[in-house]
Amino acid sequence: MAMVTHSTAPESFVGMETDSSLLTSEFSQSKEEELYQQLLLQAMGKVQNSGTADSKTIRPQPGLCAKTCTVPDQQKVFLNICQSTQVPPPPALSHQALMELLDSDDPSGYRVPMSLGEPHTETDNSKQACTVYDVVVNNEFFQKCQTDELFQQFLLAVSLEGLENKYSITLSREWKILKNRKFLGSIMEQNIRTKSKPVIQELDSKETSLAPAPVKSPDMCLQVEPATGDPQYLIAEIHLPGVSSARSLVLDLGEDRLVLTARPSLYHLDCFFPLLIDQQSSVAQYNASKQILTVTMPVVG
Repeated sequence: MAMVTHSTAPESFVGMETDSSLLTSEFSQSKEEELYQQLLLQAMGKVQNSGTADSKTIRPQPGLCAKTCTVPDQQKVFLNICQSTQVPPPPALSHQALMELLDSDDPSGYRVPMSLGEPHTETDNSKQACTVYDVVVNNEFFQKCQTDELFQQFLLAVSLEGLENKYSITLSREWKILKNRKFLGSIMEQNIRTKSKPVIQELDSKETSLAPAPVKSPDMCLQVEPATGDPQYLIAEIHLPGVSSARSLVLDLGEDRLVLTARPSLYHLDCFFPLLIDQQSSVAQYNASKQILTVTMPVVG
C-alpha cells in the first residue's frame, strides 16, 4: 500500500516525487575526518541547524469523518480526513490506473503525501470518550476522492495504514463514513515539514574522466547502529565506482525507501528499509576519493 511519513510531529510527506536538492562543496583531504564527524553529530541532533525554518504551521480544513475501532479491543477511533493547499498532491492517476495499481504486485509505488496528527481525546454522540486522529491531504486530491469512491476507499486505507505504522496500533478495515459530520471534536493546527532531503557534502572534488557505463545497481552495505538493542540509526554505504563528483548524484529519501541515480545513466538504486527513518535529520556524504556515498538516517520510533 502507499507510503506516508512518520515523525514525532505531524509532517508532510516528503515523497519520492519531488526533485532532490544536492549541495556540493570542496574540501581538502586534511578536513575530511573533521567534516565526517560533524555530519555524524548533525545526524544525532547535536549540531544546530543554522538554515532557514524547515517547517510551517497549517490550518487544515474539514473534509470527512470516518469511524472505525482498534483491534482486538474494539476501542472506538475516528479519523478526521482534512484538506489543505499546503500539502502537495500525489502524482496524477486515473481511475483505471488506480485499479491496475491495486491489482499489481507492488501497489506501494504510488504514494500519497499526507500529514498525520497526534491523537486527541474527544466525546462522541453517546458522551463516551474516543480517540480522534487528524489526517491532512492535498485539497484537490481530497475533492477527487469525493467524486470517485475507489479513490475514497484508497485514501481511507492508506490513512489507516499510516496511523498503524506511526503509532504501533492495529485498526479495523471495517469503517463507516459519517454522512452528517465532516469532523469530530476539533481540528488542530499541524506543523508540516518544508525540507526533507539530506545534503550531500563532497569531500574530494578531484575530477577524473571516465567513460559512461550502462545503468546498473551499485553495491550497498546497510548497517544498524547500535548492533544490539533498539536501533538508533541506519547507515547505508553505497559504492559508486566511476562517480567522481557529488554533482552527478540525485538522492531521494522516503520514510522507508531510498532512491539514488548517478547521472548520466550510470547507476540506479531503489531499495526499501526494514525500519522507518527520519528524512529531515538524515545526512549524506560523498567521499569522491573512495567513491562511496554514506547516508546516515536516524530511526523513527
